[in-house]
Amino acid sequence: MATDPRRKQDSSRGANAARSPWREQADSYLSHHRKVARDSARRLWRTPVASLMTWTVMGVALALPVALLLLLTSLQGVSAGWESSARVTAYLTLDTNLEQAQGLQQEVASDGRVAAVELIGREQALAEFRTSSGLADALDYLEENPLPHTLLVTPQESARSAEGVEALVRFVGAMEGVERVQVDLGWLQRLNAMTDLLARAVWALAVLLAAAVVLVIGNTVRLAIENRRDEILVAKLVGGTDGFVRRPFLYTGAWFGLGGGVVALILLQLSLWWLSGPIERLAGLYRSDFSLQGLQFDGALALIIVGMLLGWLGAWVAVKRHLDDLEPGDIAGG
Repeated sequence: MATDPRRKQDSSRGANAARSPWREQADSYLSHHRKVARDSARRLWRTPVASLMTWTVMGVALALPVALLLLLTSLQGVSAGWESSARVTAYLTLDTNLEQAQGLQQEVASDGRVAAVELIGREQALAEFRTSSGLADALDYLEENPLPHTLLVTPQESARSAEGVEALVRFVGAMEGVERVQVDLGWLQRLNAMTDLLARAVWALAVLLAAAVVLVIGNTVRLAIENRRDEILVAKLVGGTDGFVRRPFLYTGAWFGLGGGVVALILLQLSLWWLSGPIERLAGLYRSDFSLQGLQFDGALALIIVGMLLGWLGAWVAVKRHLDDLEPGDIAGG
């Protein structure tokens, strides 16, 4: 049985008609978002001084905790490097002979927390001291060697922490024939305590500055709402929904956040450039390779996204707070 071409064409038009409202609504929705975003950006450019001041405030508030976090990360990297190079020095008693010292060396090396043990004999230690001290003539008057046998203990990777080294010191110090165990971890523990305290302080500061950013954007958007009060009332009077009225201000907050993130990146780069020279010279005096590391691409992108989210949140809070107070009936009183 043949199919009528006109019926097939009508069926095709009916299917297109059934799908077109959804496409039209989606296109209209996206088109309105693009229009509102462009209009919000143009409004900011029309007031460059006020917009620049808001961007600068946001940039400083965003850059300060990020800069402190970068400094904290660099310090933690340096302390981790010093931790990994920590070695335990065990001084044996003077009456311990070389065979006993070698037995202690093997006993310490058998522990699972020890990576390597080096034995420095009394004669070797005296020869090295004679060479490095410049007191060769004075040492010739000594009747006997005053230096003991020494064990240099290198911890395993898993034990290269303040707690692991302390446990290893207690283990070696309790062995018979060991007079004294030395490892200078007091300053490292203090540095770790300071970095932990600084980390908490940085996060607390970040939360406070984020709240300040939200308040600044909220106050700025509140002023924009007051300036466009009549426009909002007319939009509500002709049937505009809260989402329709709210949308321009949310985009305004997002643009403020974007500008604040860019300003924060610029401030961070300028600060790192300005401080890099003195920091490198100071590190060179201490024979350290310490240097401040800047943000990578993903970190910079995250900073901008966080800035836009804070701007959007501040705008949403302001709109939620003040938009409910504006009703179409107020236009008559105005």
